[in-house]
Amino acid sequence: MNQIYQRYKGCEWLYILVLLAISLKKKLEYFFFILNSEKGLPKSEDSQWYLNYAHSLLTDFKLGLHMNDLLYMGYNLILAVLIGLFKEEQIVVFIQAVTTASCVILVYLITLRLFNRITAIVASYFYATSWHITVWSMYILSDSLFMNLVLLNVFLLLKTLENNNKVMGSLFLASSLLMLVFRPTGVLTLVFIFIYIVLNVKREQPIHFLKRHRYKFVCALLVVFTTLGFLVWADKFNPLLTSLQYNAKLVLYNIYAKGWIYDNPSDHDYFYRPDYRIDMLGSLILSFLIHNWEHVLVLYGRRALAFIGWWVWKTDVQSVAGVIKLFRDILPSLLFLLGTYAAIRNQIFRKTSIVWLVIASIFLFCMVLFMDSMYRYKLPALPFICIICGYGVERWIGIILYFFNKLEGKLLQWNRNKHS
Repeated sequence: MNQIYQRYKGCEWLYILVLLAISLKKKLEYFFFILNSEKGLPKSEDSQWYLNYAHSLLTDFKLGLHMNDLLYMGYNLILAVLIGLFKEEQIVVFIQAVTTASCVILVYLITLRLFNRITAIVASYFYATSWHITVWSMYILSDSLFMNLVLLNVFLLLKTLENNNKVMGSLFLASSLLMLVFRPTGVLTLVFIFIYIVLNVKREQPIHFLKRHRYKFVCALLVVFTTLGFLVWADKFNPLLTSLQYNAKLVLYNIYAKGWIYDNPSDHDYFYRPDYRIDMLGSLILSFLIHNWEHVLVLYGRRALAFIGWWVWKTDVQSVAGVIKLFRDILPSLLFLLGTYAAIRNQIFRKTSIVWLVIASIFLFCMVLFMDSMYRYKLPALPFICIICGYGVERWIGIILYFFNKLEGKLLQWNRNKHS
């Protein structure tokens, strides 16, 4: 057995195949279970909107200029293509489930490049068996595929920085452009990913690159500004700006003003009397935030706490069962903190900060804009949370082995002294 282990311990594809099998089993078992149940595949109101839009695109292929038309354009087009090719919704969900399960490969490869093999195995196992990732891969929504796209984007970025591969760099740029129009979260996440690039690329590299391709950049900027100028002159941006203002008003008056932590009322909301005056530069958003800043900060604090998980509102330390449940619920957070502390202590935080930056972008989006009580909007951060928790487990194993070796050494020394 030891010979077999020594021979194959360096074969990464063996670990990947086992983890892929676990991930596929978890996703497909649940897919066929709900497919054959009385209710069938789950749907939400947003699912029906996406399906209607996809069918509309297949009928007349007319792209609108409102916020949902432009900021979800990437997902809308992909869904329309899938519906056009396969017709049946369950086939689309099956493809989505298989794609999400297969992204365990990306989790493994990203973690292996940033940390080590043990962390990669543990993180990939967490991803493969995550209940939330499995559940949301069964909905016709943008969240699951967006999570896959973010993983692909991060993987391509790491490959590009690793060996300066032009092909990988081109694919990274293509995936970045798709993220911008896949869903609104993509814009914020991409900003944080570029922060990682700034932190980890030598200053001379981008300057040299810009100098070498300065004429191309000047031409590209001229085309972009000319196009934008034409669109502004032709009032083509009015639908987008109007829809953005309308949605901002909905968020402020339906969520902020009511003190909702989630997108629906709950027993843990923060109730206050909002000030609706609009007297700051004629801006509804600016006026509301300035006049109600103390209450908004309290609301942000509660939403930040809620991001950890629904269990924070249901802690019970009055019974043994409650304490055990609390420990089980808080364990991922403890592993996350341990992994974060270890990365800083071992001086690898800068190299691995892409993981924390992606989580930070999703956290900021959820805290400021939308947080679902089923944690749908948190989904793109889950693979990266799995990675940090995996590193926490790896460090915990290291701590246990360290103390075990120390104890073993003391026992051996005691045994020698006894028989000397």
